[in-house]
Amino acid sequence: MSVTTDESAPAPEPAAPADTAAGAAPERRQRRDFRLFMSSHICNELGGSITYVALPLMAVLTLNASAMQAGLLAAAEHAAFLLLGLPAGAWVDRMRRRRVMMAADLARTVLLTALPVAYLLDLHSMTLLYVGALLLGCARLFGDVADQSYLPTLIGRDTLIAGNSKLETVRSGAEFAGPGIAGFLVQLFGAAGTLAGQAVTSLVSVVLLGRIEAREEKPAPAPPKHLLRDIREGLAYVLGHRILRLIALNTAAVNLFLSAVMAIEVLFLTRTVGLAPAAVGWVLTTATIGSVLAATAADRLTRAVGAARLTWLSLLLTMPFGLLLPLADDDWRIGLFVLGSLVQSAGVTVYNICQVTYRQTVCPPHLLGRMTATMRFLVWGVLPLSGLLAGVLGELLGVRDALWLCAAALSAAPLVLLCSPLRRMRDFEDAAPDPLTATPGPAQ
Repeated sequence: MSVTTDESAPAPEPAAPADTAAGAAPERRQRRDFRLFMSSHICNELGGSITYVALPLMAVLTLNASAMQAGLLAAAEHAAFLLLGLPAGAWVDRMRRRRVMMAADLARTVLLTALPVAYLLDLHSMTLLYVGALLLGCARLFGDVADQSYLPTLIGRDTLIAGNSKLETVRSGAEFAGPGIAGFLVQLFGAAGTLAGQAVTSLVSVVLLGRIEAREEKPAPAPPKHLLRDIREGLAYVLGHRILRLIALNTAAVNLFLSAVMAIEVLFLTRTVGLAPAAVGWVLTTATIGSVLAATAADRLTRAVGAARLTWLSLLLTMPFGLLLPLADDDWRIGLFVLGSLVQSAGVTVYNICQVTYRQTVCPPHLLGRMTATMRFLVWGVLPLSGLLAGVLGELLGVRDALWLCAAALSAAPLVLLCSPLRRMRDFEDAAPDPLTATPGPAQ
């Protein structure tokens, strides 16, 4: 940060170093705070990726869970986004967001400690795992809503692309490394011991967040009104904003068909293509490599192409590569599946960085929590349906034909964004205020 001076009356020589130091101190503090925030994300994302594998392994290895029970456990992990997705945003907007993140981490610490203790006391059961998965999903919901709302406060809106790119790199790296680490830890310490270890990482995250020096202003007292009215304001903002409405529709469609592909790809690779389990794991790992590469290049891409333009181009150019997936077979054509998965994963990562940055840029600060929670509710609420869709199509058409249909629908989904003003913009700064949502909110 530079300090301006009056050039016509130069300051005494000793004053310059002091001014420079005074200007540099806030920048150093901001960089330090962001490093602590990033370190907290590494703990949470890697720990969450490991838990995502260790929890169902605990059900299968210690309780002999059936396929239906494993499916219910997965549903319990995502149920929070349907049950509490909308009110979570209203609640987060009434609180300091860093404290919400710390509370979510503490909740994870308690839950990930309680499950192994119950196992040691021979009190574990599928019912207990369902409840634990549901509560872990609730903690994730509040933590995710709070951290996306907190980032603009921490680093400012001018550097959101770079900040979101770094966070997406952490998420992609955790998705790449987490399953392998989880398998090793479960083999070494058992599923219960692995979960206990993730409790420690959540506690470390609390400590890191607590060391951030930047302090949020206390939210202005909300006028007396019902929670439902707060929820309606979040919904009205998203659905009344032309670009956000289309982003929500496009993201929900992409999630629906992409998750359907993911639901049957293991079945396709093992039974239809005939790959061994180890080969299946290697093939699926390539998708996360695409995410990592895209996240590291996203900042440079947005400067070269423009963030607004890249929002729709990223999916329009990469989703058709999904049509390579059904062409795979147990020979050189497995490379088509690898290529399609890698390119699609890269496109989704770049799209996520751009559209999340746009949401954080245009949304008034007092609505950030409700906007984020509303978007999560709209775009993740389709996830339970995608598994059902994939199962029905697989039964009716066969796995390969079901994959063809989902890939074709996924290729067409980004066309929605061509109907938005994003097509005529290069950067987000080019956006004119949306006439339906331009009324300013209270100062925060």
